[in-house]
Amino acid sequence: MGLFRWISRRLDPGHNLEELASRLKVKPSELQSLKPSYRSFFIKKRAGGLRTIEAPDDQLKRMQRLILRRVLSGLKTHRCAFGFERGRSIVGHAQHHCRQAVVIRLDIVGFFPATSSARIYNYFRFIGWNRRASRLLTKLTTHNGHLPQGAPTSPRLSNLVNYRMDARLEAMLWRVAGSDARFTRYADDLTFSLGYEHSEVVGEIIRKASMIVRDEGYRLHRKKKTHTLRAHQRQTVAGLVVNETVNLPRETRRWLRAVEHRALHDRAATLSPTQRAGWRSLLNMIHTQRNVGSSAQAR
Repeated sequence: MGLFRWISRRLDPGHNLEELASRLKVKPSELQSLKPSYRSFFIKKRAGGLRTIEAPDDQLKRMQRLILRRVLSGLKTHRCAFGFERGRSIVGHAQHHCRQAVVIRLDIVGFFPATSSARIYNYFRFIGWNRRASRLLTKLTTHNGHLPQGAPTSPRLSNLVNYRMDARLEAMLWRVAGSDARFTRYADDLTFSLGYEHSEVVGEIIRKASMIVRDEGYRLHRKKKTHTLRAHQRQTVAGLVVNETVNLPRETRRWLRAVEHRALHDRAATLSPTQRAGWRSLLNMIHTQRNVGSSAQAR
């Protein structure tokens, strides 16, 4: 048995299945016998259309959460990736683009379905797992050849495998527009901003970003979801206004005040108590994080 293991390690180097089971605190047999199962359903997108959610069953979800905590949590993502990362948020994503002359927003088509199982397998190999363990990790975190939107591991994996894309987009922006230009990504939303306005530079950023994204296995919505916003227009990033400071749009704030007023006076409100609490939490996060950001910039 000792000789067999030595030969196996020589033929398939890297962290093996036993190491994976040890990290997850489960038996190797439990990992190997688990058969991934998903339930698919649709939810409405905010901008219209339907989004497919592929939700793992309870047993698989438990294993994915273990993988997230004990395999993926300590790994490094790019500083420009703001979605699903501890200590980063939609507010920080937006705040990077405050008071800029031009804000460019681009959107990746079908971000999770376009992140292939092959890329996930190659990533696990890259970080040191052997072929057998990488195949098993890929089997447990992908579905039908891609990252499933609905699995707890998918958001973090999407950031980890796209480190190179984020680095390339940031480097391209600095080459084209200078090091004062800014780039952030929140899942499938790419945002670039410039402190000056130059239509040729804007066009070059969009063209080169499209080339980089395509080279990494994705494609952009080129017309419907490509927005170039100047300082005299309302500039929004992830639904937040950034012309001067991060905030919800004025009409949204007025609507929320009206909803709270109706609820306070025991009149029918258009939002449930849970939904109102969610909006209050977002407002508090905006006020808190933008003040922290302003203080940091002042120093």
